[in-house]
Amino acid sequence: MEAAGVELLISVDPSNMAWLTGYDGWSFYTPQCVLLTLSDGPIWYGRAMDAKGALLTVHMPEADVLSYSDDYVMTPERHAMDLLSQIITDRGWAKSRIGVEMDNYYFSAMTYAALQKGLPNAKFVDANTLVNWQRTVKSEQELIYMKRAGRIVEKMHKRIFELIEPGMRKNELVAEIYHTAITGTDGYGGDYAAIVPMVPSGIETAAAHLTWNDLPFKSDEGSFFEIAGCHRRYHCPLCRTIFLGNPPEKFLNAEKAVQEGMEAGLAAARAGNLAEDIVIAFNRVLNKYGFTKDGRSGYPIGLSYPPDWGERTISLRPGDRTVLEKNMTFHFMTALWLDDWGFEITESLIIKENEPELLANYPRKLLIKN
Repeated sequence: MEAAGVELLISVDPSNMAWLTGYDGWSFYTPQCVLLTLSDGPIWYGRAMDAKGALLTVHMPEADVLSYSDDYVMTPERHAMDLLSQIITDRGWAKSRIGVEMDNYYFSAMTYAALQKGLPNAKFVDANTLVNWQRTVKSEQELIYMKRAGRIVEKMHKRIFELIEPGMRKNELVAEIYHTAITGTDGYGGDYAAIVPMVPSGIETAAAHLTWNDLPFKSDEGSFFEIAGCHRRYHCPLCRTIFLGNPPEKFLNAEKAVQEGMEAGLAAARAGNLAEDIVIAFNRVLNKYGFTKDGRSGYPIGLSYPPDWGERTISLRPGDRTVLEKNMTFHFMTALWLDDWGFEITESLIIKENEPELLANYPRKLLIKN
């Protein structure tokens, strides 16, 4: 904050709020935030009915949990940031350089307008990913949670392969995916993931982000499963492709290219290298096999809430020269989305001094079920 010239930070991202305070609740559909100055805070601010949940989850005393009444909710007559502006003024912060998360999903245009109106003498600056960047290197406890999420996603994929068959409706399999995800494993439960399962089949696999429907799986068709285990809001995404029947040559060629490219990328995923080194190594192999991938091939992961399990900082793509540090965590997204079909095999990993540590252990191959 000091380096960015931010005297008061207003963080609305639920993931940042949780990381700063411990708060965990499904209340992000109404205005809420955490306040932090260079000497005070964090202070939780949200809806009065959610303040009780804050008191049960945050690490701060009751005096640092502030709220607004329900007549501020879902009305054009007033906004929760009107009251927050008064609180900021009463605390002597009205003339501060205030950092706000300008490009965050939860920072609405009305939120910004209300703050500008209520704090006319403040200087607003963009602090969009200021907290996110502090989250990139994980603590040992965070890694424990992510490894538990890895055990859960292993179990999810195992259950998928056990059950999937031609004629089974997708929604029925997704119900089993959710059951397995929330049941958890090894004495600890699962949490809801920040992204719902992506389960396209056939030509749908050319699209990256289709979810599911109530149609049956078909013989001689491929489906990919983009899912994540989640524990204490910490995620481990893992993607695999299943073909029901005998896969055509193009699937086998894609598998070979992605497998070899994955190995090349993992060899570059070590502390001291650059983020782009991973994807440059991966793309070099893909190109050798006649494939190209235009989008990024990965992103940092960890604690998150809907609608995304990524941390929105580093990107594994050419041009991102962020230096990799020990205990950064990434989803190495080596998926291929082609003209009329797609293929996904991915890994989630922890950066180490030498070779990375994988967060999940599940067969890295095209899964075939006849």
